[in-house]
Amino acid sequence: MTGPSVGVIVPCYRYAHWLEGCVASVLDQREVQVRVLVVDDCSPDDTPEVAARLMQRDGRVEYVRHEENQGLIGTINHGLGWARATDYTVVLSSDDQLVPDSLSRAVSVMETHPNVGLVYGWAQYAPIERPLPMVEGSWRGTKVWRGEDWIGMRCRSGYNCISSPEVVVRTAAHSEAGLYDPACTHTSDLNMWLRIAAVVDVAHIRGIPQAIYRIHSGSMLRTDPSPLLSLRERRIAFDSFFSHCASRVADADRLARLASRALARQALWRASRLVDRGMTAGAGDSAVSELIAFAFDVDPDARRLREWWGLQARRRIGAGRSGWFPPFLATGAAHRLRSNVAMQRMRTRGI
Repeated sequence: MTGPSVGVIVPCYRYAHWLEGCVASVLDQREVQVRVLVVDDCSPDDTPEVAARLMQRDGRVEYVRHEENQGLIGTINHGLGWARATDYTVVLSSDDQLVPDSLSRAVSVMETHPNVGLVYGWAQYAPIERPLPMVEGSWRGTKVWRGEDWIGMRCRSGYNCISSPEVVVRTAAHSEAGLYDPACTHTSDLNMWLRIAAVVDVAHIRGIPQAIYRIHSGSMLRTDPSPLLSLRERRIAFDSFFSHCASRVADADRLARLASRALARQALWRASRLVDRGMTAGAGDSAVSELIAFAFDVDPDARRLREWWGLQARRRIGAGRSGWFPPFLATGAAHRLRSNVAMQRMRTRGI
């Protein structure tokens, strides 16, 4: 087969039962030369046997097993060295899948736009208690951003807009960005996308999903035990990025402040919602205090934010009662509406 080469790294730990479907979704890709490396992070299940069957069926599949568990970040970094021999790189968790022709779409964008080094679309979520979703839609165009503009959007929102399996990266850009940062325990992907965007442009494929992301108790979407942990982890990702890549980004100080302010606003809003719900005793009071402390730690000027003044007004009205105060009822409804719109915009426009 001719065409650009794509190295797909499949980190696997305890997911032998999903591994065959994951690898099959890669091997079925058309118009690209795919290679697959299954990196077994010392799984206690039958991953070695499943991988042996896969290698026997198709010579494009390779397998390596860690003697000791290295964790997800160490496992992915192991695979990145292997992927340097290919034109493009994908990291695909063994519980996820690619959709048909997703690689050819992403690769064609980068072949057409030499400055683009990261292409993503949207990942269709698949709860394990339901059948895999039907892939629907058609490619309705591609949006290309300058890397610095994309970084600015992430800083203004404070969120990661990418699930992960829907990303294809130019291998040269991955090499320039470096390895995944082990300090970013839950947000190493966000940190990596920022670092890649500091050296190349970013594109988003619209109209059709690029991957299927399984939702279950062990998936990253379900392993965040508290809102505060999410805020702290995203702060680490942004801080690490600006610590190592500020020289590559114009106006880095301003962008860092934008990210800090976004996180402070989110922390204060979450504290306000706890007050509205009357959750200000015991653990609830501790959570409110911790969210406020986080907001002022990440942004010492948090008292200037409208979320701070909204929180103070709620406290004066009283926990639980504030949630029934008409202006705050309207504020809560507006926030939910904005969140829904943001989720839809993330899915359709990639931002």
